[in-house]
Amino acid sequence: MSNTDDIRWVTQVALLGDKRAFDKLTCKYQSFIRRFFLNLTMGNVPLSDDLAQETFIKAYLNISSFQGLSGFSTWLYRIAYNVYHDSVRAHKSYADLDQYQIDGQHQTQNEFSAEKMDIYKALKILRKEEQTAVLLFYMEDKTHKEIARIMNCPLGTAKTYILKGKEKLSVYLTQTGYGNK
Repeated sequence: MSNTDDIRWVTQVALLGDKRAFDKLTCKYQSFIRRFFLNLTMGNVPLSDDLAQETFIKAYLNISSFQGLSGFSTWLYRIAYNVYHDSVRAHKSYADLDQYQIDGQHQTQNEFSAEKMDIYKALKILRKEEQTAVLLFYMEDKTHKEIARIMNCPLGTAKTYILKGKEKLSVYLTQTGYGNK
């Protein structure tokens, strides 16, 4: 399936209200969007699912605003990025909770390998922008240009987020013993 299919399906949804065409878009991209959220939320499956659902609802409601200046996936990731940051802003009031206690609960609820949990810990040392850019680049295989569009920042800034994030991760993982393996 290509970008041509995406444009055809978007057109069918926007002009004809074809819900089956939107279902095809959802099926094509849902695993990518869920994985993106799963990585951003450090493995919180219920939150990732909720954010993914909200992303697709917003995409459906605003599909007529898709202009085709970038690929549909870039547009969808931009919505996902905004949904995630809206969620973070909405939950700032919970910052006083004991973060270690919360992290411990999530670690026991999620069946991830020790290495994956170490990566999540490493990602937590990054600024949110660096974390998002690194995940988009390395986990979602987005180009620098796509990341800049998704994050609504200049291309050079997106590249800097990735570079700084990569440097910080390298230092952290080396200090925790991964550089010696």
